[in-house]
Amino acid sequence: MSPDGSADLRDALTRLHPDDLLGELRVRLDSVTDSRDRVHRLLEAVLAVGSDLNLEAVLHRIVEVAMHLADATYGALGVVDGQGGLSAFITIGIDEQTRAEIGALPQGKGLLGELINYPAALRLTSIAEHPASSGFPPNHPPMRSFLGVPVRVRNEVWGNLYLTERRDGRSFDAEDERIVVALAAAAGVAISNARLYAEGLRREQLLSATSQTIRSLLSGATSDDVLRLVADLAKDIAGTDLVAVLLPRTDGSLRVELAVGDGAEQLYGAEAPAGASLAHLAFQTGLPAITEGLADDPRSSGEWTQRLPGGAYLATPMGAPGAVWGVLGLWRHEGSPPFPPETVEVIVSFALQAAVALELAERRNDAVRLDALEDREEIARDLHDLVIQRLFATGMALEGAVRLVNNPDVSERIVRAVDSLDETIKDIRSAIFALHSRAPGANGPMLRGRILAEVQSSAEMLGFTPTLRMEGLLDTRVPEDHADQLVAALREALTNVARHAQAKRVEVSVGVNGDVVLLVVDDGVGLPVDRRDSGLRNLAERARLLGGALLLESGRDGGTRVRWSAPLAR
Repeated sequence: MSPDGSADLRDALTRLHPDDLLGELRVRLDSVTDSRDRVHRLLEAVLAVGSDLNLEAVLHRIVEVAMHLADATYGALGVVDGQGGLSAFITIGIDEQTRAEIGALPQGKGLLGELINYPAALRLTSIAEHPASSGFPPNHPPMRSFLGVPVRVRNEVWGNLYLTERRDGRSFDAEDERIVVALAAAAGVAISNARLYAEGLRREQLLSATSQTIRSLLSGATSDDVLRLVADLAKDIAGTDLVAVLLPRTDGSLRVELAVGDGAEQLYGAEAPAGASLAHLAFQTGLPAITEGLADDPRSSGEWTQRLPGGAYLATPMGAPGAVWGVLGLWRHEGSPPFPPETVEVIVSFALQAAVALELAERRNDAVRLDALEDREEIARDLHDLVIQRLFATGMALEGAVRLVNNPDVSERIVRAVDSLDETIKDIRSAIFALHSRAPGANGPMLRGRILAEVQSSAEMLGFTPTLRMEGLLDTRVPEDHADQLVAALREALTNVARHAQAKRVEVSVGVNGDVVLLVVDDGVGLPVDRRDSGLRNLAERARLLGGALLLESGRDGGTRVRWSAPLAR
């Protein structure tokens, strides 16, 4: 204060009555004391805000402390999404019932959007009088006074702090604004620290999940076991309700190979039709596909979507763009919060690293299978060149001996022995074909290998492995289109058993004569009263496309017998 100002103050005080002078001094002392108290409270608030490293707890603490410092009735913190809206909105002061009656949280429009577009402190006596104000939704409590302050993290606007309704009924003053602006600066540092801590935890989660996956692969676990581990880890990391691994089929669809979480049993064997789901979008582009509400997203529709939770959904590719071999799908129930960007980043990284580990393991398994294939080839050659030839020669010798025997009983026994040798030769030839898992130069597995893989993979949903019998020249007589339809029919038949039959035993047999014939027999509850199940329709349609037929029968001792057949070219 200038010397002249001091003199003016002294003159003013000397003209006051002693009682008035005491009152003026008391007001000024109270003002000084109040300022000191608020500064002290601000320092305590800064310490309180910075004492926690959990980001969600820090954000709630910031709102609580700001309300306390400015004596506000209501407080909120909106996190900007970088696109002119809000990605999160934390409120304090409105009870749960009122919040539910209000409905959806603000999206950053109206007065709230004013601070997003123009990030500077804004203090109002009346919210309704501001040009940007668009009013309140029904059931919203009345609010007049307003104080909004941007929160910056590393010089970038991260969100905005909103306070309304001073408890004493007055408007927020300049001192309130200065205190809250100072708190917002400290809050930015606390948020930055909490984010760094959360990022460190996410990296730790990612490293732990990846190392568990690699350890499982190196320990010799099966691909199914590793995929289940990947799904379990993803579920824990994301805190989601349902996780599934989807793998591509020959018809372009994606099939759920396994699922964990709420409603997982409804997803086993389900197929996402080509081009009708976000999972396909992720598979085709090699980029994650995400939505906050699957039930209302036009990019995913039909029966596939009806089986799933309708809330937030994340489909992330397993593999890099151009080399995707599966999709990891994560679902949340309706009403649950969307997946935060930080969680999406971790899940995408984990899915990519898990895919790389699985690919390396598959190559290692290919090398092992190649060694085994070479052994099987050698065994098959020995069976063909030595055993079959000797049995054939023995049969020829016995047939020649029949003509030299005059005793009818002996002749009949020799003929039966020759017939038995013929059956043995057929069985050995069938075994030889079973030893060949791949044809020379073939790009994919032979039909026998595909049938075996389907039967083995069904054990997860059935709870046991079906028995399997294969006869005839399946790998050489059955053309590719017939093979694809047969494998799909087998898959659908086994899926129907798992969903409806409650079976304890399933027998599968596949053979070739004039037709290729698939038999699936179970000991379950029998044929359903309503046979309009889409799986049965698909079975019949697959047979019809090849000029074949589907026959459903009740078993002799209960259960169901499914006979699927298609003619082969002569």
